[in-house]
Amino acid sequence: MSEHFEILDIYKAVISLIAGLILGFEREMKDKSAGLKTITIICLGSTLFSILSYKLAGNGDPTRIASYIVSGIGFLGAGVIFKEGFNVYGLTTAGIIWIAAAIGMSIGFGEIYIAFVFLLVALVVMYVSKVLSKHFLSYHHNRILKFKIPSAQFVQKKVIVREIKKISKVAYQIAMEKKEDFIVVTMDLHITNKQIDELEIYLIENENVESFSY
Repeated sequence: MSEHFEILDIYKAVISLIAGLILGFEREMKDKSAGLKTITIICLGSTLFSILSYKLAGNGDPTRIASYIVSGIGFLGAGVIFKEGFNVYGLTTAGIIWIAAAIGMSIGFGEIYIAFVFLLVALVVMYVSKVLSKHFLSYHHNRILKFKIPSAQFVQKKVIVREIKKISKVAYQIAMEKKEDFIVVTMDLHITNKQIDELEIYLIENENVESFSY
């Protein structure tokens, strides 16, 4: 019986390796911080902890050790998420780290079919979502616009904001700050490709706008 389970553990390690490579390959192709090696090791580590938890539990709770994988993976996922200005990056990579650990745990506890069903679903979500976004959501964008006007022309701020709201589908002013002799206005926009072109022309031609970025 002991020999049987040792061989089964080898099978689990190989299956976990394959699952980790499949998940990590997509991140590696996009040159993300958590790529092929990281995702594969996370999957293997989760499988090993689950096997140990199951074997060492005896008559106790077989999820005793494995339960800590969930909180541990939370820290790893948080480490790949970072914020730059109003944009947040790394959420998808954090999600893949999460599902890699879950799949590794499933394999470790012997639920091979469940693991590969969820692996397949995760791959479908990763690849089909890009097609859906390209064909149905590519014409709509959320943009954070910042434009700078001279403090002496502050009275023109309301006019510019009003015109931007006319151009954009949805627009909100979310911040305003004074820097030296300039006023910097920040707006949250929901805008189409055509409206972006129109907005750029308006801002470039407006003599009161010193500079802008989005």
